[in-house]
Amino acid sequence: MVLTITKTQAKQFILIKQGLLGKHRFAGKEGAYQYVRSAGCIQYDPVDVCGKNAELTLLSRVKGFRKQMLSELLYKDRRLIDYCDKELAIWAREDWPYFSLYRERSKAHGQTFAGIPELEIQAVSYIRAYGPVSSDTLPIEGTLFWHSSMHWSGNWDKESKAARSVLEQLYTDGVLLIHHKTGSRKYYDLAEKYLDPGLLEAVNPCQDEAAFLSWRVKRRIGAVGLLWNRRSDAFIGIDMNNEQRAEAFDSLEKEGKILPIQVEGIRGFLYMLSEDLPIMETVLKEKADLKPRLEFLAPLDPMLWDRRLIEALWNYHYSWEIYTPAAKRKYGYYVLPMVFGQELIGRIEAAAGRKTNTLAVKNIWFEPGLRQTKTLMNALDKTIQRLARFNDCDLISREEKHDEP
Repeated sequence: MVLTITKTQAKQFILIKQGLLGKHRFAGKEGAYQYVRSAGCIQYDPVDVCGKNAELTLLSRVKGFRKQMLSELLYKDRRLIDYCDKELAIWAREDWPYFSLYRERSKAHGQTFAGIPELEIQAVSYIRAYGPVSSDTLPIEGTLFWHSSMHWSGNWDKESKAARSVLEQLYTDGVLLIHHKTGSRKYYDLAEKYLDPGLLEAVNPCQDEAAFLSWRVKRRIGAVGLLWNRRSDAFIGIDMNNEQRAEAFDSLEKEGKILPIQVEGIRGFLYMLSEDLPIMETVLKEKADLKPRLEFLAPLDPMLWDRRLIEALWNYHYSWEIYTPAAKRKYGYYVLPMVFGQELIGRIEAAAGRKTNTLAVKNIWFEPGLRQTKTLMNALDKTIQRLARFNDCDLISREEKHDEP
């Protein structure tokens, strides 16, 4: 039996699942960890205008979140790992065994490049003797032709710095982990120092590529909340064609891991995780906590991974314009969507001035016809103040025009 719901119920379900509506579902460092577990992974991006993407993703959901919490989870507690998934992503260390097939493919890929196997032995020996290194401190000179296995479809080689190439190859092989970052510079160390043998040697729960693909598809459905069996940016990083995707959905549904949902006004089915049925039931029984919060979403926020779905449910068009030429941008270089209650109400462009300790609010665009009530504007002010504190900014400069697009 297929459950039929309204668009309003679909939006409520996604927002509650995401931890963006009602009381905070996640709090503190433990809450940050639990959200990543819930989403499967969050995307890492090094651009830092008013916080990096992963940090902003957690700020919108985790009560009391601070940047240091994510750093500690990654590089002190080692409960989270930054590694390939949806491009470069962050996920829980418990998932390490699932990616063994990925690492095996990476190792085979690395062996196809002349010079890499010999350099790997040299690099591992040096790191074992001297500890964490970056591409600038590893004493390997020269260049070679190499490209990362993160881009499986790439049929191209380019000459690159040998030290950087061998470190990235060992990283995707799972031999190295990121020890820490200084800005966007990565320092690597041996994975065996930080992951116990039981985890390193654990048997992959996915026995073949089809099972691994289904597991990854299931994670992406859980990350968004509701997702359809269509081509989607939500599946970036998963090497599969339309037939393989359909087989994964069919397998997951037959196993009872996902449930089909018919949303009124949307053609075809959306799917949710069976484990999220209690959240859906609170929505259908009108017992959900719908107290509105105003949050700024990260540009690569999991909720926004399928832009066509966002447009279908919220009538909100979203495009990240960071790589769009300035003259062609409709909004700005680094713009954050705004959610208030059950609606996406607009977007904000803000930048943290590190030298002046000032958060500059460059512009705010509200969706057409939105009533700018006192409640809304008070909530907006509080969220801007929270973003300023998050970036250690004592001052806020307000330049916004409150435009409609």
